[in-house]
This record gives sequence, C-alpha cells and structure tokens, in this order.
Amino acid sequence: MNPDLVVCADTVHTLTEDDRPVEATAITRGVITAVGTRRDIRDWRGCGTEVVDLGDATVTPGLIDGHLHPVMGLRLTADVDLSTARSLEDVQHLLAAAAADRGPDEWVQAWGLDPNVFGGQPVTSATIEAAVGGRPAFVRMFDAHSALATPAALRLAGVDGPRRFAQRSSVVCDDAGRPTGLLLEAAAMDLVAEQVPREPVAVRAARLRALLGDMAATGLTGGHVMDLLGDSAAVVATAEDLGDLPLRLRFAPWCEPGVDADGLAELIALQGRRGRRWEIGGVKFFIDGTIDNGTAWLEEADALGESTDSFWTDPADFTKAVHVLAAAGVQTATHAIGDAAVRYVLETLDGLSRATAAPHRIEHIETLPTELIDRFRRQGVVASMQPTHSHFTRADHTDNWSSRLGDERADRAWRCRDLRDAGVPVVLGSDWPVAPFDPRRILAAAQLRRPAGEPDVPPVQPHQGLTPLMALEGYTSLAAAAAGQTGGITVGARADLTAFTLDPLRAAPDELADAPIAMTVVDGTIVHRGATPLL
Repeated sequence: MNPDLVVCADTVHTLTEDDRPVEATAITRGVITAVGTRRDIRDWRGCGTEVVDLGDATVTPGLIDGHLHPVMGLRLTADVDLSTARSLEDVQHLLAAAAADRGPDEWVQAWGLDPNVFGGQPVTSATIEAAVGGRPAFVRMFDAHSALATPAALRLAGVDGPRRFAQRSSVVCDDAGRPTGLLLEAAAMDLVAEQVPREPVAVRAARLRALLGDMAATGLTGGHVMDLLGDSAAVVATAEDLGDLPLRLRFAPWCEPGVDADGLAELIALQGRRGRRWEIGGVKFFIDGTIDNGTAWLEEADALGESTDSFWTDPADFTKAVHVLAAAGVQTATHAIGDAAVRYVLETLDGLSRATAAPHRIEHIETLPTELIDRFRRQGVVASMQPTHSHFTRADHTDNWSSRLGDERADRAWRCRDLRDAGVPVVLGSDWPVAPFDPRRILAAAQLRRPAGEPDVPPVQPHQGLTPLMALEGYTSLAAAAAGQTGGITVGARADLTAFTLDPLRAAPDELADAPIAMTVVDGTIVHRGATPLL
C-alpha cells in the first residue's frame, strides 16, 4: 500500500537501536510503514502520496508532555493572570484593573499567584480585598493546591469557620475561628470554586481546541492528562465533534480519599474508553500536597512546623486502593512531592506485579533522599518530573520553597540527572497551567537548570542538568513508554513527529528554546506547518 505522507529532513533522530541513517519516514493511515533515505521515496510513492521535504530541519518522534491539565486548566486559568506579578503591589494593581469595570456582585478570578510575593507575611485575602472593592474574588496560587477567597466569596459559599474533610484539606482560620481567606487543597477550595460561574461546555470545547492548536505549534503531539474531573469528558467529546483534536490526550481520572469498592470499580470500568485522539488510561492519586503550602509529606517538619502528614488521613487506605487497581491491570500515577510521600508510594508499589499495560509512576518528586533513587530502578517505577518548577525557587535558597525545607533538603531538588544515571526512566512535562507548556523551553531548562534566555539567573542544582539526549528522550521515547506505547521512529509506531528548525541534540539550549517548529504531525496528519519554506 502506498503511503499517504512522506516526511523528509536532513537529520532524523529515530531514538531506536537501529543506527542506519534515516532521512525519510513513510506514513500510512496514521502508522509509520517505512523509514529510509530520500532515494527510497520513488519506490514508496503512489499517486496520492504527499511528500514534504523539510530540508535541513531535524525530525524526532513526537513530543509528549508527561503531565498536564488542558481541560481542567481552562477553568484554572480563568480571568486574571498573576504569574508575572513579583510583588503585592503588582497583584493589587492587576486585580484592581480587572475589577474596575465590573458590578459590585460580579466575580473576579485570578490564577498563578506566587507565594513569594508575600515576603514572609501571612498569606491571607486581606491583601486582595481592597483591590477588588469588596467583590467576591477567588485567586488561585501558582501550584493550584491553594487559593485565596475574599469575605464576599466566603459568604456566598457559606464558609464561616473551619470544616472537616475526608482528605487533608483545610479552611485556614485565625485564633478566633474566623476564615483568613486561605483555602488549602481541593476539598476546601471547591467550597468556593463551585460558586463561581462556569463557562458552558461548548465554549470550553472551543477554547480547548484553540489551546491544543497552540500546543501543537510548539511541537507537542500528545500529553498525559492527570485528571478527568466533572464534565471534562463532555468537553473533550464536544471538542472532537468539531474535528480531530490537534494532540493525542491520555487521561488519568482521580482516585481520592474516601473511595469505596464501587468507586474503584467505576475507575476500572473507565479504562480504555476512547475517542479518535483521546483515551482513558491509568488513575491519578495524591499522597501529599505542596511544600509552598505546608501540605507536603516530609519525614521531618518544615521550618514552620508543617508538612508532616499524608493527603490521605489514613495512608493505609491509599495502599489498599492502589493494590486493587494494580490487581486489575490499571496503571497508577501518584503525586508525591515530599520525601516521606515518595518513600511511602515506593513502599506501596513494592512487590506489585508488573502486569499493567504501562508502568506505575510517581509525579513531581521535588526533594529526594539518595537511598530512594535505586528503588525506582529496582521496582520499575517511572519518575515524572517538571524541570521548570525549579524556576519558582532560587539557587541561594531565599525563596519560600527552599526556606521551608532548609538547605539539606533543598539541595536534593529535582534530581533528574541522578535518577537517569541510575537507570530510571525520567519523563518530562510542564504540569500546565502550573508552568508554561512550551516543550522547547522545558527541554532547555532540563539541561540548564535555569530559565532559558536568562543566563544571569544562577542555576538551581546545575549538576542535575540532563544531557540533550536525555532531555529529548524524556519528551519522546520515555514518555511514550510510560503510556505503554512505542515512541521511536520505527515501522509499526504511531505516526507522531516533531520537526525542529534546529537540531535539539546539537543546538545551544538557549537557542533551542526560541527556535520555530517546522512541522508537527499527529496520527499521520500535519497539524502545524511553521514558517520554514517547504522544498
């Protein structure tokens, strides 16, 4: 059968063990059916074959974001972007500008607030109350694990004091029992978030398609989506009714504290549900929160006496749930940031059968003791990490994250290289909207350990930088393998390709971060063509 599409380039990194030179990739019905040189094209070509020669571009397997939230993120990024605010004055100015043309009862939402702007002051809604003029406001912190709600928002939600939750979540209150406006973790945040007006499914579906198109323009061909909440499935299905999605999406719905046998059975039944370019595969857990909020699970308390508990009030219930799902052949992916959290998840996974279609994973892994590194390798556990999250910290440890941990634990930050050197598969991603999704900048940051294009910023633990090949594998072959797929450019693999205008294995990381993408191919279809002239 003649191919539908042939993509050629001077350089092709197949990321397979076959070291024969490759210039051309033939694709038929969404599958790679041949690889070879430009001379082979005349033997493959049929009357309906499209041949695209990208000249001196470099083609790699399609880039896959190993951890992101594109559907949930539509709601998380509503309204005012505070991610560039570097002071409380910046925050107040942005919120006041947004509130200026709204009625007295209209909501103001914001996201991306960095706790470092408080400079050690208590994190309360008092700082934003005046800026929004008494309106109901809901402001998410950058890590999406906490939020600030103004008094008006709390009144609408009926929140006037502390609450009890099945998970480790809290409405923070002062000594008199009055809410300060700070809400920690999902259960507390949802009390207010559920009162905020939500866009209709059709509107979010259109926004999702636009977002995925923007992602494809950066070279992404797929993503591991670590949620499937509320009406997310309806949003995705509606988006696909409008046409094929620009990216492949693999969803892992959440398993939360309090789940019973029926809930676990429902999660098992969801596995394999799919559309044309989306599927449900795996289940996402949380075993702790975040260091910045004091909700991580550390072996010793942080500098404020916090981060000493599991997200599950009884961690044994987490272990039982993981074991039930694993026995049913379901992959698990667990958010574990603190050292005690990572240790407990490894203990939970130890000895489990590796019969799942894809390996079990641990997400984030922000501070990691050396003795746990080899356990990842021995147990076959994937480390899913986000190098750009280190940009919220500083090399001199003066940031909130590092100050809470202290020097010893802060020096164990995002140990990507130590894990890779030990033979552990390290999958890379963004955790969008926590951090920007552009994989070029994350590939650069994984090597530089600082923001791309900012050479004056001291790198965070520079010895943990990956080689160019390690970084690229973390976005391609290793990310695909983490979902039970083949990620190289080889016959029989999915036809997902990314074409760079520079060679990601040879270009300087700062240069790679801003280099245009020549082409993105998903399922054998060109979903993005760059500005580079096609020959």
